[in-house]
Amino acid sequence: MDSHYDQVMKAREAAGQAGSRLYFAYSTILDRAAFEEWRAQHSYDFFQLPEGKLAEALEVDLVYDFPSRWWGGRVAGLADAPGRSVFGRLFEVAGKDWPIIQHKEGFVTGMCIERPVRVRVDSQEVEATAFTTSPRRASQEGPISPRFIEALVRGAESAGLPAAYVERLRRGE
Repeated sequence: MDSHYDQVMKAREAAGQAGSRLYFAYSTILDRAAFEEWRAQHSYDFFQLPEGKLAEALEVDLVYDFPSRWWGGRVAGLADAPGRSVFGRLFEVAGKDWPIIQHKEGFVTGMCIERPVRVRVDSQEVEATAFTTSPRRASQEGPISPRFIEALVRGAESAGLPAAYVERLRRGE
């Protein structure tokens, strides 16, 4: 358990019976095995990430703009990009569990911010929340993390994202 656990649990309690939120996940949270390990390390064994649905965020693209010591290089966030898209999974998360997602994504530590994204799922478009690099932390300095790319690809494959998109991730695009 880390120092953020109490903070997350207080936020969870404060959320009470708040309605659910749509969460567009496109990064390493898609690697179920890694997520389960993180969940156990942070004492969130009671939380289950729902199955989610294959989804495509529209008018955005990946940008490797967060230098991470833990990953040993830059990792991906999202940037507006007309005509481009990012695949992931769309989850409906109970409001009381949103602070756990915020913790996993790095919102609690200020590494990232929430942003709305327009998502195509089941031939419909909906608005969801995704996480991206905090502008205060964004930088193009240093190499892209090969270890992050491996985790991104592993997660994309396990989430059933399209093969052509997985190959794009593998190339660091």
